[in-house]
Order: sequence, then structure tokens, then C-alpha cells
Amino acid sequence: MNSTPPAAPHSPFGWIEEHTAVRAAAGLHRELRPRPEQSPLLDLAGNDYLGLTRHPEVTRAGADACLRWGAGATGSRLVTGSTALHAELEAEIADFTGFEAALVLASGYAANLAAVTALTGHGTLLVSDAANHASLIDGCRLSRARTEVVPHADADAVRKALAGHAGRAVVVSDSVFSVDGDAAPLAELAAAARQTGAALLVDDAHGLGVLGDGGRGALHAAGLAGAPDVVCTATLSKALGAQGGVVLGPAAVIDHLVNAARTFIFDTGLAPAAAGAALGALRLLRREPERAGRALGAARTFHRLFTAAGLDATPPDACVVSVRAPSPSAAVAWAAECRSAGLNVGCFRPPSVPDGISRLRITSNSALTDEQIATSAATIIDAAPRP
Repeated sequence: MNSTPPAAPHSPFGWIEEHTAVRAAAGLHRELRPRPEQSPLLDLAGNDYLGLTRHPEVTRAGADACLRWGAGATGSRLVTGSTALHAELEAEIADFTGFEAALVLASGYAANLAAVTALTGHGTLLVSDAANHASLIDGCRLSRARTEVVPHADADAVRKALAGHAGRAVVVSDSVFSVDGDAAPLAELAAAARQTGAALLVDDAHGLGVLGDGGRGALHAAGLAGAPDVVCTATLSKALGAQGGVVLGPAAVIDHLVNAARTFIFDTGLAPAAAGAALGALRLLRREPERAGRALGAARTFHRLFTAAGLDATPPDACVVSVRAPSPSAAVAWAAECRSAGLNVGCFRPPSVPDGISRLRITSNSALTDEQIATSAATIIDAAPRP
């Protein structure tokens, strides 16, 4: 009789410890740092570009919507999750940005997945910028289309990728890239797409509210808003200070998404509080378009101060200023020293950066004073890693 005790069952998640150790050794381990209700840190990491997320008018609009419509949407948009408030938001944001129609979803990530997957499929060619956001990349992967990744911001590479393809094609790009804050050559991309009848799909997450006339977005600034071959996605959680995502484009495209986009059909609708807050922020922006200019000016001042001090900073096309660090661990230590000095700054490391180079990511906002900009820039410069 075999008296050997049975082996202990193998843990199905034992492999996680090895992955955790590898990440820690590479300086890539991440952890959550819940912030208090009122943080003592000056926020140079969040995406509240227009300073609206705590604006009394915006928070009141969100609270009123919650009290009127309830805490949740109660179901998908096709069941019980569509309210008159959602329709009002869609009509106003389409009008503001210059598009024919709009569709609001639960997040910007969901909006990108919806647009990319529902407008493509087998036989479609997707031409995607190498620096696109993860949500666009995931949309390409889920689409079942053939995806060709082209060099960053290279319209000629897009043109070459489209040449010879006879079927449907979609060119996909951010308008402003989230890591370095540089803008895509939208006019050139549109021209390249139109040579072969391809569509242009642009994520304007970092342009809406900041670029264009009164913050109407990068596509409006490029003269592409409302074009029959252009679709725009955006988030309501950055310049508008709320939550949610939106797809903007021709009415036929929006109707198709209602019937075909899985992240719209099978997801609970955006909570009324978020929809109400976004609508309140949009109306405030219409009255105070100068907020966009102040945010852009702050970003340019940060860049000027950083480069004058010898830091490797990218010129901002919107509100993101990226400053390179020599290593992931140096970036983490730099960000920690800034926090100790009262600044919350972004710390981007692989895999969040497509080129593998770690950075501090500084975001400007319209509420920053000249003194805050100068003092915080000096703090970041003084804390910079030394060769």
C-alpha cells in the first residue's frame, strides 16, 4: 500500500509571484495611492485641464442629475439606460464640436472599442499609429481586421500602407498623444486616407476642451469636424472634468454603433450624475472659452522653464509636457521627491510608454497661477536626477 501523502495542489496563481519579482527588479512595480478628499499636493498629474471637476457649477449639475434621475442608469442604453439627459448631452456636444451626431458611452475606453470594432471587421485594413493609446490598440486587436502599425505621426507611411488595399480601410490615430503631448498631423492623415477612400478615426481625448475655437477640439481646428469620412472619439473625463466617453460623426455611423457596438449594447449606460456634470461643464466652457488658452499657456511656460534648465522636455501641442528620465527607477524616485515637496506629478514607465523611455508627465490646467507654475517648475528642476 502506497503511504506517500498526496502532493499539495499546485496554486493556479503561483506564477504571479515570479512576475511581481521581475517587475520589482526592473523598477516597474505599481501600487495604488488613494488620495484624500482634499489633497495637500498641487496636482500636476491629473487631466482636469480646465479646472472644472470641482467647479461648483459642474458639481451642482452632477448632483442635481443624480437627485433627479437616480444614482445609476439602471440598464444598457438600449433597455432603460437612455434618458432625456443623455440625449441632451449628445445633441449639445455634437453641436459644440461641429459633428452631425454623437453617442455617449460609459468611458472613453469603451468609446474607442466601440468605434474601432463596429466600423471594421474581416477584410478591413486598420492603419494605426505606433504611439496610439492602449484603448485604440485593444480595439484593433478585437476588431478581427488586419492591422498595420505605422511609424509615429508619419502620413507618408499611412499612404504607403493604404496603397494597393482594395477593401474597406480605417486610419486610426490620437489627436494629441498622451505620453509626449505631441499632435498628430491630422490634415495630412485625412489627405492620405482620402486618396484611397479610407475613413479617418481620431481619438480627441486630449484635444476636446483645449484645442480649436473655444475648445471645440483638434478636428474642429483642422477643419475636419463634420466631414462625412471622419469619426471622432473623446472622453468626458479630462477637460470636461466628469466621466464617460463619446463617439462623434455622421448620423449613419452613430446609428450603426447603436446597433453594432458591443461596448455600447452590452454595457450599462453612463450614470446620470456623470452625464449631468459633463453637460454642465460643456455649457460653462461655451461661456468661458478663455479657459483653454490659459491651460495651453501654462503648458508652454512649463516647457520653456524645463528646457532652459537643461531638461529633455517635449514641446507641448496641448496640455501635456513630458520630461525624460534616465531609467524607470530614476523616474519613480524623481516623482517621489516631487510629492515630498508638495507636487503630484505623473510617472510614466514601460509598458505605458511605447518607446520604453521613462518620463515624468506634467499636465497643466487653467487654474494654475503664475507663482504656482514658477515654483513647481523650480521644484521639478531641483529634484531632477543628476548624471
